[in-house]
Amino acid sequence: VQLQASGGGLVQAGGSLRLSCAASGGTFSLYTKAWFRQAPGKEREFVAAIFRNSGSTLYADSVKGRFAISRDNAKNTVHLQMNSLKPEDTAVYYCAVDRTKIYSSLSHPDYAYWGQGTLVTVSS
Repeated sequence: VQLQASGGGLVQAGGSLRLSCAASGGTFSLYTKAWFRQAPGKEREFVAAIFRNSGSTLYADSVKGRFAISRDNAKNTVHLQMNSLKPEDTAVYYCAVDRTKIYSSLSHPDYAYWGQGTLVTVSS
């Protein structure tokens, strides 16, 4: 599976961005999808995930109520709508997918496939 993330950029605090991740090479509907991010000098952290079967979602506490993950299996795409952005949201955002994830492990970074990352910069 190949993943291509896009949509990053520079935005002012309080603004919005929509990230997209396009997949190829697999049956997209069979995969749990997730977004992680890595800020400079920090470890990669979980942002959001959408479970392959039920479509149930999970969010990190830091983004709950501001970010929304969605999927379009027909277009092999997963999105991350980011609203009310804060400077601390500045990071490289990565999409990831996996076929074998169970719900209790959605936030763990052991996903099988990763995109290349897209940079989000939020200015104050």
